[in-house]
Amino acid sequence: MDATPRRIAHLDMDAFYASVELLRYPALIGLPVVIGGRIKHTPTLQADGSMHYARLREYVGRGVITTSTYEARALGVFSAMGMMKAAKLAPEAILLPADFERYRHYSRLFKAAVASIAPRIEGAGIDEIYIDLSELPDDSLILAQRIKQAVYDATKLSCSIGISPNKLLSKIGSDLDKPDGITILNMADISERIWPLSVRKINGVGPKTAKKLTALGIETIAELAQTKISLLQINFGRNYATWLHEVAHGIDQRPIITDTKPKSISRETTFEQDLHPLHDRLALSEAFTALCTRVAEDLQHKGYVGRTIGIKLRFEDFHTVTRDITLAAHTADPISIRRAAGECLRRIPLEKKLRLLGVRVNTLSPINSVKTINVLQQEELLLTF
Repeated sequence: MDATPRRIAHLDMDAFYASVELLRYPALIGLPVVIGGRIKHTPTLQADGSMHYARLREYVGRGVITTSTYEARALGVFSAMGMMKAAKLAPEAILLPADFERYRHYSRLFKAAVASIAPRIEGAGIDEIYIDLSELPDDSLILAQRIKQAVYDATKLSCSIGISPNKLLSKIGSDLDKPDGITILNMADISERIWPLSVRKINGVGPKTAKKLTALGIETIAELAQTKISLLQINFGRNYATWLHEVAHGIDQRPIITDTKPKSISRETTFEQDLHPLHDRLALSEAFTALCTRVAEDLQHKGYVGRTIGIKLRFEDFHTVTRDITLAAHTADPISIRRAAGECLRRIPLEKKLRLLGVRVNTLSPINSVKTINVLQQEELLLTF
C-alpha cells in the first residue's frame, strides 16, 4: 500500500509586528508604518486627546527596520533597511518602537490556534510555522480556510498559507498571494508557478549565492533548473550544487520536526551610537543586565536551564569577540547569568567603543530534568563595566 501523499503547509503571518501594532493603534490602519524605533518613539497622548506619532524623518542613528506595513513597502521601505535610508524614501511614515514581548504573546496565540486543528507543527520563527496536514481528512483548501479563521479568531490578525508536497514549495507558495492568501501547489505547477520566479525566492539562496548565479547568467528558477549540474559543481561544490539542482525542480524531502529543542537562547542589542566602556559605563551596565534578565525570562518561559553562559561584543571597528564559561550546574536565574556573563566580560580588554552587546546560554536541558542553581536572595548587581 502506498504511503499517504505528503501535504505540508507553510503559514506566514502578514507583516506580523506591524499588524500587532495596528491592533494597538487602529488609527494607523492604511498608513505607511515602520517598526524599529526606540522607546522614545512610543506614541504619546496630547492634551487635546489626540495621539502624537513619531515620523521616520525624525530618526537619527544607524538602526534598521524590523518590519513595515504593506503601505510602507509600496514606498520602497522594507525590513533590514537602514532607517536613515528609509527616511529619504518615506519621511512621513509613522515610526513605532518594537515590542517583542507583545509579539511573542501573539505568536503563542496563533500557534495554539493552529495546533487545535493540526497538531503536527514545526516552528520556523516567531511569525511562521510548517504544518503537516498529511493525515487530516479534509481537503487542503478547507483546512487552510479553517486554520486562517482560527488564527483570526485568536488574534484578529491575518496570515497567508502555502500548501504543497514539501516545505520548499509551501514556503514559496505562502508568499505568492500576500496578504491574507491561500496558495495550493502540486509538482505539476512548478513550471508555470515556480520557474518564472527569481532564484532569491528559494529559501536558502542568499544575496551572495544570487550574485554568483547572476554572474553565470542564472536569475530565474527556470534558468537554474536548466543549468547542467556539472557547471554548478564547478562554482558551488558538489553538495551545494546538488541541492541547487534539486530545489530548482521542487525536490525537498525534509520532514516536519515537531519536537525541536533549542540549542541556545540569546539576546543582543546594537546601540544607536557607539558606547565607551568608561564614559558610558552605566548605560552599558544597564543594557548588559537587561540582556541577562531577558535571556533568563526566555529560558523560564521555554522551560529550559543552561550551563554555558557566553557573551558577544562587537567593537566600533566591527571586530567581534566572544567568551563563555561553563557553570557547575544549570541555571535560568538572572543573577547567576549576570554574574557568569560578567566573568566572561572581565576576560576581554575594553579599549574601544562598543556597537553591539549580546548574551547567550548554551548546554540547555529541560528545567525539571537537572539540578539547578538559583540565587534566591535579592542583592544588588555589581557593575561590571
